Amino acid sequence: MPVIFAAHGAPILLDDEPWMAELASWAQAMPRPKSILMVSAHWEERPTTLGATTAVPLVYDFYGFPERYYQTLYPAPGAPALAVRVRELLGATGTPLAEDPSRGLDHGAYVPLVAMYPGAEVPVLQISMPGLVPGELFRLGETLAPLRDEGVLVFGSGFLTHNMRYAFRPGIPDWAREFDSWAGDALARFDVDALLDFQRRAPAAQTALPTWEHYAPVLVAAGAASAGPSPVSFPITGFWMEGAFTKRSVQFG
Repeated sequence: MPVIFAAHGAPILLDDEPWMAELASWAQAMPRPKSILMVSAHWEERPTTLGATTAVPLVYDFYGFPERYYQTLYPAPGAPALAVRVRELLGATGTPLAEDPSRGLDHGAYVPLVAMYPGAEVPVLQISMPGLVPGELFRLGETLAPLRDEGVLVFGSGFLTHNMRYAFRPGIPDWAREFDSWAGDALARFDVDALLDFQRRAPAAQTALPTWEHYAPVLVAAGAASAGPSPVSFPITGFWMEGAFTKRSVQFG
């Protein structure tokens, strides 16, 4: 399987027909996964924690939206076998692991899945990010890399730029174009050192990512893709919310 990182939008993405269609086309062009391991920007918990493996609920972790967004359903089957395998992989490296069987899919997880696998038939397991230390996130991905050969889609979900202060302002700001271009180049070259050290190396990093939890899942995805040849492509590009967010999504392999 490839490894992917998707810009996940927000609940209102569900009404964005062109973007939903792009996500659907992307999924159709990939091999069908046996299961999905989801790493979302919206779940950061140390140590790495496994979410629900049966009766996977949704977490409506947003406020002030129209009521219909709180009625979204995505009854994906749990992935207990995948949870066993993740425990094995992390245990073999001595990586601490916790479990929260009541924790469901947050909007960073289920919103892109509604577009990409609308039938909700692919088993899904979400795991947390164990904090925001670039090297740790990359190593987590490296530990999970064997899942690729077992039919599992390792799926990072976030945004490569995320600054709510600029949302809905007219025009795409220069800082967004500069950071998006830098990220695209670093990813295309698979420059791991640059990706990990983005806060010092990338132009306008502090403006593009005042906080960087939305960038973090791409480091897990890159780690999972690092074990073998993984040509990089960008199935979706462009900007959203007048340019405050890049839609750039990444496929490794």
